[in-house]
Amino acid sequence: MFGFSQYLAFIIGVVILLMGFWLMLFLVNVAIVWAVGGTRDMLQERKEKRETEKQI
Repeated sequence: MFGFSQYLAFIIGVVILLMGFWLMLFLVNVAIVWAVGGTRDMLQERKEKRETEKQI
């Protein structure tokens, strides 16, 4: 039926695919957090700039 080498190759392939899947999820989450944080900082800086201009 199946030899040990085919079984081992299948297991290695599944492990590589799962590692790629979890790495992709991690990197997508990091990119989302980075984008949201950058946008938040930009909006906060604009708000502070408007407040300082109103005080002057």
